[in-house]
Amino acid sequence: MVEDVLEIAGAKINCRLFAGTGKFSSNTVMREALLAARADVVTVALRRVDSRAKAENILDYIPAQCTVMINTSGARNAEEAIRIARLAKAAGAGNWIKIEVVADSRYLLPDNMETLKATEALVKEGFVVFPYMSPDLSMARRFADCGAAAVMPLGSPIGTNRGLRTEELVEIMIREIKTPIIVDAGLGKPSDACKCMEMGCAAVMVNTAIAVSRNPVEFARAFAMAVSAGRRAYLIGLSASFTEAMPSSPLTGFLRDSD
Repeated sequence: MVEDVLEIAGAKINCRLFAGTGKFSSNTVMREALLAARADVVTVALRRVDSRAKAENILDYIPAQCTVMINTSGARNAEEAIRIARLAKAAGAGNWIKIEVVADSRYLLPDNMETLKATEALVKEGFVVFPYMSPDLSMARRFADCGAAAVMPLGSPIGTNRGLRTEELVEIMIREIKTPIIVDAGLGKPSDACKCMEMGCAAVMVNTAIAVSRNPVEFARAFAMAVSAGRRAYLIGLSASFTEAMPSSPLTGFLRDSD
């Protein structure tokens, strides 16, 4: 099979499992999980970054090969998301930014319109922008048209581990949009990630399911394997499904009919 690499903003991404850094029991466990997953892209909330801190800094635990994507967790509108992105860049965290604009405190569902405003502004400033959004084809097109590096629809609400509850909507987006689709939020099992990749997603983003598992390091490895398997199956092409049984072996030709 030919080399299969996801390229975004000039960066070659071999591992299509994007990993989060929150909720781990320690930074050491987080680092071990990222290494086990062989993650190339990791997200970090700006409030957890302090390059001037005398105590341990989370960035010191991010493996060297990883591209850091700051997320705007905590932003309630476009203005706050833009401010966080600018602060992150000024702090030396790079220009990859995942836009999270959440005004709903109960279900933590993204505000698509405010996210679009932030995306439009930050793309113009040269940021590599990944908008986190509720699945909607027309909004996804607007994100793509304004220059988003990828579109990140939720699978289910953040941290719920409920899996891919938005499957049909995500499938439509994959078919209709050329910009990479990366399912983010709610994936709870490696099989959820595999399903996304079989559908044709460019990558998946996972945090909670790995971080709160009984063995984050091994669960990260399991997710990475599932993502790889799902991607390989997509590239090969899934076998057709049928409503009636189809014998896997011939039912005739082995026994001679008696006279």
